[in-house]
Amino acid sequence: MALKTRITELLGIEHPIVQGGMMWVGRAELASAVSNAGGLGLLTALTQPTPDDLSREIDRCRALTDKPFGVNLTILPSVSPPPYAAYRQAIIDAGVKIVETAGHAPREHVEHFKEHGIIVLHKCTAVRHALSAEKMGVDVISIDGFECAGHPGEDDIPGLVLIPAAADQVGIPMLASGGIGDGRGLAAALALGADGVNMGTRFCATVEAPIHETIKQFIVANDERATNLIMRRFRNTGRVARNAVSDEVVAIGAGEAAVFEDIRPLVAGARGRVALETGDVDAGLVWAGQVQGLIHDIPTCAALLRRMVDEAEAIIQGRLAGMLR
Repeated sequence: MALKTRITELLGIEHPIVQGGMMWVGRAELASAVSNAGGLGLLTALTQPTPDDLSREIDRCRALTDKPFGVNLTILPSVSPPPYAAYRQAIIDAGVKIVETAGHAPREHVEHFKEHGIIVLHKCTAVRHALSAEKMGVDVISIDGFECAGHPGEDDIPGLVLIPAAADQVGIPMLASGGIGDGRGLAAALALGADGVNMGTRFCATVEAPIHETIKQFIVANDERATNLIMRRFRNTGRVARNAVSDEVVAIGAGEAAVFEDIRPLVAGARGRVALETGDVDAGLVWAGQVQGLIHDIPTCAALLRRMVDEAEAIIQGRLAGMLR
């Protein structure tokens, strides 16, 4: 039995499993390993300092896999935004066939990618945003439940409700994201109406993830309670692993007079990069979801995907089918 869905058919992959774009983590080593394992690996564009660096990273990924892979481009409001148009053009010029977009006001990026025949996946945290993206012309929706790492939105709707709510209204293929780390989550996502899954935290705890071993072990040791929701006051909620830095951010944000400038030095991306690269878990924010409670080992990407698919197939053919007798 193979799990063939609209996602596997559209993206040309073996398994309906996508590695989400993750800052400092979505590099060629990981993306190629996921793609070689039969999923879809994604490079994270803004991890690369310049568009030229991104072009070189795309070339490096191509040297490591002959399977489909994509690039994530996350658009965030900023006083000094990166040169998004130049990154976008680098992706197009490199002949990349699949792009994941996320964040604020993606229309010009989506339209430009579509002009060049690129398949666009767009990450959303609400059904209304998913419907807007569908009207915009994206090909796939990745719907993020409240359990997810990163920015889960401000509606606080968990995946068990959000995924089927989106499936009821979205007509294009859909990936479920947030709280998924094994075959049970994959089978559940398919049952709820998704065509596949998108995982971030689970892929951080793999052999090929280009982060320090201590951070991987930190994720394995954590349970599902070990996250903090930060920046709620500023309506830019983020879910991160609980550590000294995120505890401090929560404490400062609880003050009645708190402003973003009070926490800016603590949430800086450069500090998070130090944590991931040095293994100092308290050097900066470590972005991780509640799925930490389901992560108990650090396998290769190939072993992880094979195990997930085998487990999902066993659930579908065995346990669930047996209940119909």
